[in-house]
Order: sequence, then structure tokens, then C-alpha cells
Amino acid sequence: MRFLHSKLLPRVLVTLGLLLSTAVAAQAKSKPVPLELPPGTQALPPEVTRVLEARIREQLEGRQLGGLSVGVVRGDEAWTAGFGFRNVERRLKATPRTTYRMASVSKSFTAITVMQLVEAGEVSLDDDIRKWVPDFPEKPWTVTVRQLLGHLGGISHYKDPAKDNRLTKRMSTAEALAIFKDWPLVVEPGTEYVYTSYGFNLLAALVENVSQQPFGTVLQQKVFGPAGMTHAALDDFRTRDGWQAVGYRVGPGGLAHSHKLDLSSRFGGGGARASVVDMLAFGRAVVASTLVKPETTRMMQVSMETRDGRLTDYGMGFATYPVRGHYVVAHAGGQPETSTFLLMLPAEHVVIALATNVEGQDDLLRDIYGSLLEVLLEGGARRRPVHSTATEDEVLHEALFRMYSYGRAFHTFQREGFGQPVEPGDLPSAFAEVSKLLSRENIAADPRAAQKQVKQSHHPNAGRLFIRVGMQMAERIAAAFGPEALNAYPAEGALGFFDQYLRACEKENCPEPLRFSPGLRADIARLVGPWRKANAPEFRTLLLRTTPDLNVALSALERAFQDAPVHPDYSEELIALAQAPKTAPDQAARLLDWAVKYHPGSIPTLLARADAFLVAGDAEAAELLYRRALERPAGPDVLSPEKLLARAKRHPQALDVLRLAVKLHPSAASLWQALAAREQEMGDPKEARAALERVKELTPSPPMLQSTPTP
Repeated sequence: MRFLHSKLLPRVLVTLGLLLSTAVAAQAKSKPVPLELPPGTQALPPEVTRVLEARIREQLEGRQLGGLSVGVVRGDEAWTAGFGFRNVERRLKATPRTTYRMASVSKSFTAITVMQLVEAGEVSLDDDIRKWVPDFPEKPWTVTVRQLLGHLGGISHYKDPAKDNRLTKRMSTAEALAIFKDWPLVVEPGTEYVYTSYGFNLLAALVENVSQQPFGTVLQQKVFGPAGMTHAALDDFRTRDGWQAVGYRVGPGGLAHSHKLDLSSRFGGGGARASVVDMLAFGRAVVASTLVKPETTRMMQVSMETRDGRLTDYGMGFATYPVRGHYVVAHAGGQPETSTFLLMLPAEHVVIALATNVEGQDDLLRDIYGSLLEVLLEGGARRRPVHSTATEDEVLHEALFRMYSYGRAFHTFQREGFGQPVEPGDLPSAFAEVSKLLSRENIAADPRAAQKQVKQSHHPNAGRLFIRVGMQMAERIAAAFGPEALNAYPAEGALGFFDQYLRACEKENCPEPLRFSPGLRADIARLVGPWRKANAPEFRTLLLRTTPDLNVALSALERAFQDAPVHPDYSEELIALAQAPKTAPDQAARLLDWAVKYHPGSIPTLLARADAFLVAGDAEAAELLYRRALERPAGPDVLSPEKLLARAKRHPQALDVLRLAVKLHPSAASLWQALAAREQEMGDPKEARAALERVKELTPSPPMLQSTPTP
């Protein structure tokens, strides 16, 4: 912890931990902070905001919290709130007015300034960056402005994050460029997506050189001011005020102060500060195209692609991808002192802004924005994965979901005037290709190969197959039943979408080639009925953790899941309940057994139950479950030697996991090497030598025992 003697560290960590543990409870009892809303908005109705706040508190329960500020816009209505403390020691509350480091959300601000120069004709997207930043040395390949905006320029990200995130010296633009400018490109530009903050430092230097003004001045004049971002600025320590959040990181005993980092080393890639109200104002300006022209907005919000035709899910300064049928334009940020997320759904006119003063909180922010979207756009239905008992159904449903999600997202995005047209092409051939890919015979022949193809079928090099077919389906449903019919599917799921499409075909008498094959139609019909029973409206808002009687809820789910080949996946909730500190071991075992019974294909469930067996000393039962997990289509990836090694390093039963791992992958020398080190550490030199003998058989020059890594 900064500025604290090492002998005081444990005591202070505990103190901070106690403070943060009471933060949410204190906020729950405190009076609401008066609303601060972005310009041009009015408050969301109280009946909506009460549910939004309740969903956020659900996500915060049991999690470490310093301070969190939240902002939501839906149309012209808005809501903002603060939770916890912007300064834990002084118990200063986090509010919508609190300013946070924006981290990589700053890239979106930078991209807007570049595109303004492009609109003005001062810069071309295909210019060599060296035209505008001559200090950047010549490389084997040209790096263009367009490529830098989409992380396709081959510029390296941080080489040593621990070092790069502790730079304390204030730097000029030239000094910030000097950090990385002489590094070689990591790939040929255009061939791979390589996320990089330093690439956006180059873009900020371009803005300075073209405009002949400091980058911060350009941001104020061209972005912050016009968007109504009253409290936004580059984060200079010298200009901070009492509204700025104190930054924390999660330490062994609670929260510790973040390491100091001067952001002048990355102003273009992650150097701004702002409040969530400012973030909402920026999001509204982006959606309304008030900072750049609508055609420029459309260009920035379409995913770029690699030279070989793979979408990167990143446009120009914004991530772009579908989420449950919504077209998302977003950016996340994380660095010392902060975690941030800005999400825009232009077609639905929704903006969500999240900021916390604790670094490394990506999962928390993702869970919160998902909960908020459930309330704002999905009728309160909780987002759950879909569990399929049979491997063939697992692959089939993943394909159906991807076609639904891409199709609905791209259709609504373009219908509302955003995005760029996708040519439908030869639709009869596309539907035939989908039917062939998803035939039960094709999937059963090689489920892993089929799943791999499913995951690639939206890319340009696959003809954008799932996008084209999904968009045609959404268009047909909208024509037959009205555009509002598409609003039901985030809650009803992909099977409802496909069933409704086939009904639309009956109503509209669409050509037979656009109805999929009889076999695929039969598979969809086989799944739809059981899915609707298992996903009935009364289950969509159910939360096992808060239900009044868990046994009653599980009994109801058992009846709904009876003989259902697909159903909502509750395994994550069950695992969390089983692993909660207050859950007795016998109750935990019952919950995990229930989870395995009704989620037999869920890899996390199988591994959670296996881990419980390991704790109980039953390695044989654990091995059976690990092998079942390995047999699932995703098993070879989830349980690869590398991931098993990483799992062992963080596992309390590391030795048992390694012993299992070498049984699953007997030819993986790295696992045997780790096992040897662990056996030696646990006082069994005989087993350690045996493991090293196996390493010797698998590798020409095995390392010595004393140099082996310990997981």
C-alpha cells in the first residue's frame, strides 16, 4: 500500500476490508442522493428505478466494493445512482457526480477526434501514420490510421503490465511515444486483431500534430464540451478535486490503495477522467451523431475484419457485437484505480455507464449491465445459458442462438438507420447450407468439428452465413407479425425465434427453400415444447438465492425439466449456493448433486462436483466427472493441459488436480513436471522421481527437479 510502512500493511488491509464489508449495507440504509442527469433527460419512473437498484444490489451482495456509480438512459429518460464510497477511509460516498479514471473508454473519445479530422478532409483513413507522426520509425509494413482505429496495426500492447502500470513520471507526447515506437510490430498490419493502448497514443499524437493544439484541449473543444460532459478532462493529478474517487485494488486482506500511475504515458489510449453522467452524455451524443456525421457513426460502429475475412468485433474506437439479439456498441476500461464500462444500444436508444474505483472488476460490471438490460429491455427475465443434455442438441442450440442473436441484432440495427447493409445473397443456398450443417447426422459424425464451424459461420470468410439467414428470419417475422414481435425473443430465446419464423413462413407462404429442411424443422419442433415448459414466465424472474423456499423452487424446476432435452441452465446459481461460506457440507453436496442431475452436460457443474469429491478424499469419483467434462464438445479446450495447469495453480487441492490431469493427458510433459514439483513439495520424493522419469520419457532434456515450477 502506498505511503504506509510495511509493518502496518496487514492491519490497514484488515481495516479497509471491514470498511468495504459495511459499505453496501450503509448505502442501503442511507437516503438517496439527489439525481444528477445528463442534459436533455428526465427521470425514469420510480417503479423502474426501484427494480434497477434492486438488481444492482443483488449483484453487489457478497462482493468486495469500494465505490460504484451507475447511469442509465432509455430514450429521453435517465437514472443515476451511487453505491459504496469514493473514499473508503474517509467514508465519502460514491455518487453520480464522482469522477473516475475512464481507462480504455478514453479510446472512444480519441477515435471521435480522429474521425472529425477525417470528415474535415485533413486526414485520410488510409494515410500512413508516419505522415502525421514522423517520429514513429519506418516499419517493414505501412501502418494506416484506419488500422490503428481498429487495433489492426500490429502495434504491441503493454509488454510488462506490472512495469507499464507503475509509470510515475509526467511525460510529454514525445516521451510517451518513446516507450514503444522502436518496438517491432507484433504482426503484419491487417492480419490479426491485436488490442493496444499504444496504438491510440499514436492517434492522439496525430490529433495534436494536425490540429496544432494539445490533445486535452482538442478533447475539451471537440468532444467533452459539445457532448455536455461537464466534469470530463484528462486525468492530471495536479487538477484533481474532492470529487475524484480514490483508487483501490483487491489485496489479500481487503482493499489496498492502487499503485500510482501517471496517465500522461497513455492519454490517447486511456487517460481521461469523467463521471457516469458525463459517460451518459457522451453515449447519447454518439447515438444521436452530434459529434460526427451519421455516415461516420455507421462506419465506426461496424466491425472491422482481418485480411482473411474474420470479424474482429471492433469498429473504430468501439467494440461492436451482438448480445442476445441486441446490437451493442461499447467499450470497457481497466487500469490502476478503476474499472469502467460504457454500453450503447443505438437501435433501442439505451446507454449504460458503469464506473468503480476498484481495479479488476470486469466480471462485476458485466454482470451489472446484464442485469440492467434484463429490466430495461427484456421484461425482467434473467439471463441464463441453455443446457442441452445431448451433445447434438448442444451444438444445434448454439447454432440456433447465434443465428437468432446476429439476425435480430443486425436487422434492428439497420432498421433503425444504423449500421451498413448486409447483402442477402443467394438465400435458398444459404438456408440449404444451414440445414446441412445442422443435420443431426452431420453433428453426430463429429460434434467438435460441427461446433467449430458453427462458431465461424458469421464471419465474412464463411459468407456471413448466420448473419444473412438470421436477418432474413427477423425480416420475415417483422413483416408477418409486426416489428414489435421481435421484442419477445431476448426472453423467449432462440427456439421461440425459430418457431415464430416457421409460423411466419406459413402465414406468408414463403418459398419452400426458405423453410429449412424437414429434418431441421422436426428437430426444432422436438425442442420447442419442452423449452417453453421449462422457460415458462414464472421461472424467468426466479433467483434461487433469494427465493423464499429453495426446496419448493427446485421441486417446481424438476417438474418443468422432466424429460426436457433443453432447459434454462441454473448451474451457476447452484454452484454459488453450494460454495457459499454459510452452506453446510451436506447441503452443498445435495445442491451439487441436483445440479449434476439436471445439468449433466455442464462442464462447470461437473468440475464443481468433482472438486467437492476431491475435498472429501474421493479421487475416483472426481476422475469420472473430469472425464465426462472432457467428453463434451468444449471439453478439450476447457481441460487442455495448459488450462489444467493453470487450474492446479489456484486450486486448494492442487496435488489431486495434477494427479487427475496426468491421467487425462498422459503425454503432457508440462503436467508431469508440475506434478513432480508438487509431490516433492508435499514430501513424497519417490512419487516426484517417478513423475520426473515420465518427463524424461516425453522430453529429450528434462529440467532438474530443483528448477521445476510449483503450482
